[in-house]
Amino acid sequence: MALTLGMITFDTTDPGPLANWWAKQTAGTVEQENDGWFYVVALPGSAQKLAFQKVDDPTPGKNRIHLDLASEDLDGEVGRLSADGATEVGRHEMGGFRWVTLADPDGNQFCVSGPHP
Repeated sequence: MALTLGMITFDTTDPGPLANWWAKQTAGTVEQENDGWFYVVALPGSAQKLAFQKVDDPTPGKNRIHLDLASEDLDGEVGRLSADGATEVGRHEMGGFRWVTLADPDGNQFCVSGPHP
């Protein structure tokens, strides 16, 4: 028997705006809204989903799990995300591979990488 990934869930004090932000960034669709406490975002072309659940007090500090996203136009995508409310945390390069760490409007960190060399 093996586990399968159901969804990736973010804890937040205000799940609606954060779910809508991520839906916009991924061209996804908010497909569920459960009385304002739990939202599900369907990602296009993927069985994976993002979820956003209301909690009284999210875990403080750096998140221990994060999304790694990819783009053919790293700098353009980082510019678009920043203009839409993401905060740049750091730029990195290793062996010709580049990625940028950002934080969403709720402070959750995620990475966007460019094409592999």
